[in-house]
Amino acid sequence: MQYRLDKYGNELSVLGFGCMRFKKKLGRIELADAERQVMSAYNNGVNYFDTAFIYPGSEAAIGEIFEKNNIRDKVYIATKLPPQLMRTTEILDKLLGEQLKRLRTDHVDFFLFHMMADIKVWERLKTIGIEKWIEDKRASGTIRQFGFSYHGKSDMFCKIVDAYDWDMCLIQYNYMDEHTQAGRKGLNHAHEKGIPVMIMEPLRGGKLVNNLPQEAKDIFAKHSVQHTPAQWAFRWLYNQPEVTVVLSGMNSDEMVADNIKTASETQIGELTADDEAMLKKVANAINSKMKVGCTGCEYCMPCPKNINISGTFSAYNRYSADGNFAGFKEYVKCTGKYAPASACIGCGKCETHCPQSIEIRKELESAVKVLETPTYKAVYKVKSVFKKR
Repeated sequence: MQYRLDKYGNELSVLGFGCMRFKKKLGRIELADAERQVMSAYNNGVNYFDTAFIYPGSEAAIGEIFEKNNIRDKVYIATKLPPQLMRTTEILDKLLGEQLKRLRTDHVDFFLFHMMADIKVWERLKTIGIEKWIEDKRASGTIRQFGFSYHGKSDMFCKIVDAYDWDMCLIQYNYMDEHTQAGRKGLNHAHEKGIPVMIMEPLRGGKLVNNLPQEAKDIFAKHSVQHTPAQWAFRWLYNQPEVTVVLSGMNSDEMVADNIKTASETQIGELTADDEAMLKKVANAINSKMKVGCTGCEYCMPCPKNINISGTFSAYNRYSADGNFAGFKEYVKCTGKYAPASACIGCGKCETHCPQSIEIRKELESAVKVLETPTYKAVYKVKSVFKKR
């Protein structure tokens, strides 16, 4: 494993374990699988683990795993709390206490204000005394470092970076988002100010690996150097010295092993101009077939009408990339336990939580037009009858 330094000289593994996507069964994390994968990552040098208050079961799972294996003091925990819940510092203390209880620890290494969307959010937090609260937690050792996670445009990101002496930040960044979200502009701005930058969505919710359009596959296959799509995505990030840690939402033994190999091998500056040009062609090929830029984070869930929003968009994108039948099959599978997208009542609740600022209601309407064909409706009706029996 390779390591890069945080603001205070601590060595952080370049591969971080994103703990949002642990496999679940009946809504509960499959703890045995999660423990095996977390410990495999740890035993191969991964020391940075990212979770959040709003990831169902995640904080409790890693807290139990770390305590059971006696490794809490050998790893760094990064967790997050949404500013929307921070109405007073008293409430904040209560929520932090709950997080520490779940994590089975007396301190958090990195505490992030989750999805800091606008400089106005930080200005509001200042009115409740957040800067004094930060000072107190840092002095007591309850929280070692402070940062924020961000989804949005680069100009606003730079304003937030400049508003406080942050210890770190977390942004969505990959070779498709090089010039969207915070982008390379935001990455460079934070780096120039000495702020370590952690990366989320390196595979854009799997879009840079799963169901790639044939044109993208052909571009990879014809390139002079051969790596898997996932390896290329991580290598593009590790190639940049401004990147400190790259999170991966690992949930299989194979994924852990492959990501560890890539993180251990890739050197800064190793990608050639030809490699960079190839990845730009791949990005263009993916973009040309993608209807909705959903990363599958599921912040929009649960839907009050039980619609699988990210699943619907995945099927919609599959329809665009691979044709009617492929999209149809995925949508039938998607709505096996969920309502069809046509059940949307337009409440807009989902849109208030979407990190990508997707016009979800509008895109669901578009998806319905192509996915809910007469054939689909007939299949869904038959399935509904059997469900009731």
